[in-house]
Amino acid sequence: MMLAYIAFGANLGDRLKTWSQVKQKLHATVGDVVATSSLYETEPVGGPEQAYYINAVLVVETKQTPHALMASLLQIEESLGRIRTIPWGPRVVDLDLLLMDDVVLDLPGPPALQLPHPRLVERRFVLVPLTEIAPNLKYPQSQNTMSDLLDACSDTSAVLSLQT
Repeated sequence: MMLAYIAFGANLGDRLKTWSQVKQKLHATVGDVVATSSLYETEPVGGPEQAYYINAVLVVETKQTPHALMASLLQIEESLGRIRTIPWGPRVVDLDLLLMDDVVLDLPGPPALQLPHPRLVERRFVLVPLTEIAPNLKYPQSQNTMSDLLDACSDTSAVLSLQT
C-alpha cells in the first residue's frame, strides 16, 4: 500500500457537492481516504479571469501504481463533467497527484506523470492544505518538509480557510 497525496480544486458548479463526490469516488475506485485537509477558498493563479476556487488535499491509501492512479483521477474528473478546453481555465473539478510516498518519476503520457508534481513547491493553494495535514512530510528531492516549502514559497496569492 502507498500513500498518495491528491490536490482537489473546483471553481464551477456546486463546489461543495463536487468535493463530496470526489471523496466518494476515490473511496470506491482508488482506496481508503485516510485524511483530508480543510477547504480553502483561493484566488486563481494563471489563466483567464475566473471565479475563486475551493482547494483541498486528500490522502489516499492505495494499491494502485502511480500511472494507474493518475488514470483513475482523470476518469473521476471526466465522470464529474471535466472538459479540458482552456489551459488553467475554470473547471468543475481538478485532481492533481502531488506525491506518492517518496516516489520520483517522469513518465511520458498519456497520461503524462511527474512525481512529485512539478509545480507543488510554487503554489500556496497546494502547500497550505498539504502542510495542514502533513507538515513534516518530506519532499523527496530536497528532504525539506512541507512546512519548510510553504515558508519558502514566493507565491503571494490569497488562500483563505473556508467555513463550512
